[in-house]
Amino acid sequence: MPQPSFRQSLRRLWALEKFGYSLRVLIAMAGSMGLSWYLGQPSLIIPLFLGIIASALVETDDSWLGRLSALLVTLLCFSIAAIAVELLFPYPWLFVAGLALSTFALVMLGALGERYGAIAQATLILSIYSMIAADQRNGELQQFWRDPLLLVAGAAWYGLLSVCWNALFAHQPVQQSLARLYRELGLYFRYKAALFEPVRQLDVEQRRLELAQQNGRVVSALNAAKETLLHRLGSGRPGSKINHYLKLYFLAQDLHERVSSSHYPYQALAEAFFHSDVLFRCQRLLRLQASACSELGEAIQLRQTFRYSEANGQALEDLQASLEHLREQNNPAWRGLLRSLRALSSNLSTLQRQLASASDPAALEGTQDSSLLDRQPQTLREAFNRIRLQLTPTSLLFRHALRMAVALVAGYAALHAIHPEQGYWVLLTTVFVCQPNYGATRIKLVQRISGTVLGLVVGWALFDLFPSQPVQALFAVVAGVVFFATRSTRYTLATAAITLMVLFCFNQVGDGYGLIWPRLFDTLLGSLIAAAAVFLILPDWQGRRLNQVVANTLSCNSDYLRQIMRQYDSGKHDDLAYRLARRNAHNADAALSTTLSNMLLEPGHFRKDAETGFRFLILSHTLLNYLSGLGAHRESLPDDASDALLERAAGQLAASLDDLAKALAQNEPVAIYSEEEEALAQQLEQIPEEMDDAHRLVQTQLGLICRQLAPLRSMAAHLIKQQPVQR
Repeated sequence: MPQPSFRQSLRRLWALEKFGYSLRVLIAMAGSMGLSWYLGQPSLIIPLFLGIIASALVETDDSWLGRLSALLVTLLCFSIAAIAVELLFPYPWLFVAGLALSTFALVMLGALGERYGAIAQATLILSIYSMIAADQRNGELQQFWRDPLLLVAGAAWYGLLSVCWNALFAHQPVQQSLARLYRELGLYFRYKAALFEPVRQLDVEQRRLELAQQNGRVVSALNAAKETLLHRLGSGRPGSKINHYLKLYFLAQDLHERVSSSHYPYQALAEAFFHSDVLFRCQRLLRLQASACSELGEAIQLRQTFRYSEANGQALEDLQASLEHLREQNNPAWRGLLRSLRALSSNLSTLQRQLASASDPAALEGTQDSSLLDRQPQTLREAFNRIRLQLTPTSLLFRHALRMAVALVAGYAALHAIHPEQGYWVLLTTVFVCQPNYGATRIKLVQRISGTVLGLVVGWALFDLFPSQPVQALFAVVAGVVFFATRSTRYTLATAAITLMVLFCFNQVGDGYGLIWPRLFDTLLGSLIAAAAVFLILPDWQGRRLNQVVANTLSCNSDYLRQIMRQYDSGKHDDLAYRLARRNAHNADAALSTTLSNMLLEPGHFRKDAETGFRFLILSHTLLNYLSGLGAHRESLPDDASDALLERAAGQLAASLDDLAKALAQNEPVAIYSEEEEALAQQLEQIPEEMDDAHRLVQTQLGLICRQLAPLRSMAAHLIKQQPVQR
């Protein structure tokens, strides 16, 4: 295999998602370090670096104009916070009251969206940086404006770099988000292919669970890509470049729906065609399509032309030949199964055609509704209403805001009681460790402590090995870059890096050795306070809200079914209402997967329903697969006598899903067996031979959905903790 050229290596490096981010941080920190050394004032390094860190933490994806407006809001918040800290610092009672109220208010701003939540989080962090600066001056008000000015100057310096970067490379985040989406989609194809393994005693449930969990990652990537595109669409007509990426996004949505489709229980197919190669043919084609998705993602990221492999076309021909061979055997027992395989083959053929057209999205068939739902508040009134709706103890955001406020007040009281050296690092640790749920806090706590210990040990060694201050200044810059390159993926390493940066920065103006033990003590105390807050103050145990999450999943599936059937009445049209129902169904499925993963990190008593929850996840994702199969083939049906049956069946199934959702949400008894649903399933499975293929497919999928209700009822009864009842 030929080695990539130096130019290709550079191109790949440039395309990396974290490279641009890290390079901006490097330029900002190196520039600040150089200015401090040029002016002969090393004391400028710490506040400038802290301002850069706060500004880089608040950075979210946006157009350059949106980022500029966000920067102005950020700098205003930073200025108010820094000055307020300086003025209130000498008055402990006023200070603690302001700390509690501002913390609660800032966390509640997260109700407005990711951008505002990031600004609020960074403002809180910068406030603590201001406390550290005021503490080092012992709260004296002489030149109190100096540190706030330097902090805001560092933030502004990085913010301007970010705005300029985004203006020059406006489409790079779009390319990266779409590339990530197609990589995750490729993995979903591979997990789907694993279900076609015609092997007896196969652990199908485990593979379905892996598929459901991967679906959560695909949904997350779809949501991120949508937000990235939305920020660049604006109010006018999208440009040719954005229109190109928009088509690729809609293509990914359609691919996701089609590959999610199920047309028959795979184990039944494996049993029936154990001695045939047809399932191997399906599996091989899906794996080739998985590779095509990954290659498309890489082509988007590297801005190269995508070429669809000819091997895929040959694999499809082989599958169709295998199906024809089975049809020619004329086995009556296979008649229904072969129809399902033909529907599967048709779906795979459409996937093939769509992937082949990805090299030229303008040639994609059909017309797309290019509107995207903007979830950001559009008016000040809407923003206030969103926050007001969250002001209730049942809100997860309200609980987190209250928890954070109490934790910081407790940290402030603790450091005044024991007077630790560099005590305000306790508050900083609490902010980073205290997460919205117990599981995330537990992970963060372990990573924070282990990362701090690692950073202190490495820092102590490097102090002895490299006593030169210019070399240590270089280490500080490198450590800052490593922190931002790894903070979202390897938090332990990121914590070690930021610890190193702090040690080397403080060593520029004093004794870095003297900071080692205080840093360790502050981290341990701050982590303990954060853990206690999450455990004791309105704890959000995932196990207690499992019923609500499951109920939402079923309710969204019901709405998705109704939207699909409307499309069969009017004809296929990817309008906003349909895409929103589809996305909500997948989002709910992903939320259930995330909730269950968090449950596994909770104390034993709160995760006793985890096994039932995972079984429910498998069932609900299978239900979503059957719904996707119905949605993937949607078209206007010709008039037929069976239309009344299909309409009645769809209405009854949607109503049953809604009833199950209501029972779970309100913890009411649920019947584990329904005679009406059993009768409906039998009716749907009696398909006349003369029925056309379009009606046959709809009736078959509705029958599969109906058969899924009985196991869903059984799992719901387990969750509700009721005695089984029948009706």
